[in-house]
Amino acid sequence: MSEAREHLAEVIDSAQRTGEPVYLTRRGRAVAVVVDPVVFEKLLDDAEDALDRAELALARNEDDYIPWEQVKGDLGLS
Repeated sequence: MSEAREHLAEVIDSAQRTGEPVYLTRRGRAVAVVVDPVVFEKLLDDAEDALDRAELALARNEDDYIPWEQVKGDLGLS
């Protein structure tokens, strides 16, 4: 960590330039990660999409699930 403090600008530049995370360690153990903001936002978006897909899969397995086509038909929208 102390080395990262001394070279923080270089650590940030490396993360931005390569798009790869830079792990900060203390006594050989990872304690933090520096990552480019664009990469971080993509990771968040991907995680949210995965959660949405998982929730959809669960909803489809529930007994009270009504297919969209049926809803449209019931409402006269098809």
